[in-house]
Amino acid sequence: MLPVGVATGIGSMPGTDAAEACAVVLGELTGLPHLPELPDRGLGADLIGRSAAMLVDIPVEYVPSGYRVTARPGSDHRRGVDLLRWDMDAMQEAVEKAGEAPKVIKTQVAGPWTLAAGIELPRGHRVLTDHGAVRDVTESLVEGVRAHVAELSKRTGAQVIVQLDEPTLPAVLAGSLPTASGYGTVPAVATADAREVLAAVIEPLESASGAPVVVHCCAPQPPIALLRAAGAGAVAIDATTIDGAPGALLDELGEAWDDGVVFVLGLVPATEPEHRIGLRDVVQPAFDLTGRLGFSRSILAERAIASPACGLAGASRSWMRRAIALAGDAAKAFVEPPENW
Repeated sequence: MLPVGVATGIGSMPGTDAAEACAVVLGELTGLPHLPELPDRGLGADLIGRSAAMLVDIPVEYVPSGYRVTARPGSDHRRGVDLLRWDMDAMQEAVEKAGEAPKVIKTQVAGPWTLAAGIELPRGHRVLTDHGAVRDVTESLVEGVRAHVAELSKRTGAQVIVQLDEPTLPAVLAGSLPTASGYGTVPAVATADAREVLAAVIEPLESASGAPVVVHCCAPQPPIALLRAAGAGAVAIDATTIDGAPGALLDELGEAWDDGVVFVLGLVPATEPEHRIGLRDVVQPAFDLTGRLGFSRSILAERAIASPACGLAGASRSWMRRAIALAGDAAKAFVEPPENW
């Protein structure tokens, strides 16, 4: 089961100090800490490079156009592998210093469609353009993440929850990604095909971790019905964009919530806003959402997790700490709403 009525982070954090990031996560997000991502470290620390480092028997290299499948592991691939190992070292040390293992810990990896869109085949076309290559990368991803889950659980003593990041999925479904030449777009992937591939990742990873899989998509109109049909036990969204959302999206959200799906509601700005915000500013969109969908606010305590709207890599260190604190306070407000709100 996923912990609910708690706060978590989406994944990325500012800076390059893994030890500091792990200490902050363990100290502030006690209900659902996560293995931090630090993309400021550059090559291999970004979402695609970090996830590609988990692939089994599919090495990548970095070329001017991005990550590309290569014949044998080189320095680019080894850098991604090393960074991920150092992050787990830092988390293990942070847990040992804390003196108590967390009950659960979340780890993040690019979902199959975002990874297939973000890595090129040797001739420069996206993996996305080759059905066989999509299948191979998907199978490799599952095998690699299984091993990662086992290693992280062994190092921390915690149950591992997997989050699949799918920021590119809406573009994949819309057929709006440019081809290698830049003169056309990659054909849209059919909804049924997208669901089949996602399910082929979600099902084995849920079995490996023993916990529902979270799928994160911070697009203004995330494909909630698709993610639910693929087996996602939780969906992470940017809840600050829901106001004014089309009725069809609200229907999908309401049906998923009613069916038991947990929502990770991104409520805190990922970068410091121009004007200071307080707890009510953060929580009100969640309260408004329950009203629009016809739910009691108690559903927030039963099937919601609070988080920043997206990753915090672009935040200052001071705002990162403030954002995490606000997310924690929002989670408390889910469970015990302040009077007269």
